Amino acid sequence: MKIKWFGHSTFLLTSEGGTRILIDPYYRFIRYRMPIIEPDIVAVTHNHFDHNKIQAATGDYLLVNEPKVYIRDDVRISGFKTFHDKVNGEKRGLNIIYRFQMNGLIICHCGDLGHLLSEEQVNEIGKVDILMIPVGGTFTINALEATQVMRQLKPTITIPMHYRTKALSVVGLMFSKVDKFLQISGHRTTEVKTLDISKENLSEYAGVVTMLYE
Repeated sequence: MKIKWFGHSTFLLTSEGGTRILIDPYYRFIRYRMPIIEPDIVAVTHNHFDHNKIQAATGDYLLVNEPKVYIRDDVRISGFKTFHDKVNGEKRGLNIIYRFQMNGLIICHCGDLGHLLSEEQVNEIGKVDILMIPVGGTFTINALEATQVMRQLKPTITIPMHYRTKALSVVGLMFSKVDKFLQISGHRTTEVKTLDISKENLSEYAGVVTMLYE
């Protein structure tokens, strides 16, 4: 399976069978740009403009935007209702955490999670191999809270997202850089352009994987 990051919270997962999953597309966001993609599945964690631009996708795709179970080809997706803030969505609404089961791996994308998980939520989500988690604070959990959620879910690999990069220009100043999360997490860090991952080589990337925006 291959994982590519388009900046912010946007990823493209490609299974060994060729199924393509686009998560939280933005089309254009500040200086971030992403190509038009023809995926099989588009997953939207919440309805904010920098996460729900399905116009970035073409073709006959399955739209995943509810906290329920979806199945297409070799992928099974489960959605879990969470919140974009610490007050049950009163400030910024709902957020969906998605668990993608494909090629024998479980990938968990937290969207714009705004709070720590309850014991019930941790049990519902279950085992996680790869965790994609916001770390920039401001509109999501911050570096310390992301580390706590990481410890709750115990993934083999954690991929940070939704943090300050040069592409965000001045707007990025509202978010923390990824460095703080890397320091607090205390895990080994590997930097990649594209993550080519399988059950066989999962342990080789154990720790935190930071992905380059191209």
